[in-house]
Parts: sequence; C-alpha cells; structure tokens
Amino acid sequence: MSFLENYEDVATRIQRFWATHPSGKIHTSIIDIDLIAGYVLVECRVYKEFEDHEPSAIDFAYGNVATFNAGMKKWFVEDTVTSAIGRAVGLVLGTDKRPTAQNMAQVEQHAEPKAVAWDAQEPEDPWANNADAGNTTVPTPRCDHGARVWKVGKKKDGNEWGGYMCQEANRDNQCSPVWYVIGSDGKWKAQS
Repeated sequence: MSFLENYEDVATRIQRFWATHPSGKIHTSIIDIDLIAGYVLVECRVYKEFEDHEPSAIDFAYGNVATFNAGMKKWFVEDTVTSAIGRAVGLVLGTDKRPTAQNMAQVEQHAEPKAVAWDAQEPEDPWANNADAGNTTVPTPRCDHGARVWKVGKKKDGNEWGGYMCQEANRDNQCSPVWYVIGSDGKWKAQS
C-alpha cells in the first residue's frame, strides 16, 4: 500500500465540490510566470454560489519546471493550475489533507529541484559576478511589465545580438531592452 492512497486526487475533489455546490464557481489566475526561469504562481478562488461576491476559499500553487518529470515538463503550467484548484477546493470541502495525491506524488519523485537551462544561449550570469554584493543567485531581470525575456538573433552583417526584452505586447508601451554583446571570451556580457 502506497502512502499516496491516503490522499485524494484533484478530479475526485472537484467532483465532490460540484456535488456539494452545484451553483458554485472556480476561478484561476496566473499571478506570476517566467517561462525562461521555468516557474509559475497560480491563484485559485472558489465560490460556493455563483452569485457570491467574495470567494469562500483562496489558495495558491507554485510550479517549477525542474520538479516535473521529463514527460510532464511541457504541461507544468497546466498541472500547477490543477494543483491550485485542488488546494482551494480542499479548503471549501474541509478535507483533512490539503495536498492532493498529485502534489504528494511529486514530492515522492523529486526530493530536490534542479536548475533547468531553458535556453542555452542565455548568459550564465547576466549581471556579472558581483562579489562585493555577495550575489550568487541572479534572478531574471524584470521591468514594469514582469519578467524580461532573453532573445538572440543575427544582424544583417552576420553579427549576433542578444538582450532581455520587455514582454509587453504593445510596442509603444515596451520598456527599453537590456542589450548584451559577445565578449572576447565568447560569453554574453551586458553592453556598457
């Protein structure tokens, strides 16, 4: 007997919710996402009645692609949304265990997440080794519109370009890019 048998799966939990609250509603929202860094934060709001203005429960799920097995990596956003739903519905139903069977299966499979390189072209340390500040972990650069996206390409003259771009769709509202050049060591360095 696996310890997972003590946990309810999300599908069963959702079925119980609809049976108990047939006029309820479930809303999910992505609060933060960075596909380059490989994470997503999802919020779920559950309402017992469709007309309710305030949710009966709110919960969150954080997904890191590094914690997913190879077959599930491309679905890590969807799986994280499902986890948020399962957790929030569990609050409304008053379950004795908030984690779902799916949550606990991930714990069993992956004790320690490993960093994932989504784009081999991205600089190893885009903000240069700042020993004075004690920086050993460098977050993805952000702007007013969220996490920036690393992009590379070739100019007409054949030289490569690279930089962190604003993810705002409307070009008129985009923040200025953070440009990089390839140094004499062959690595990307922030343009000075």
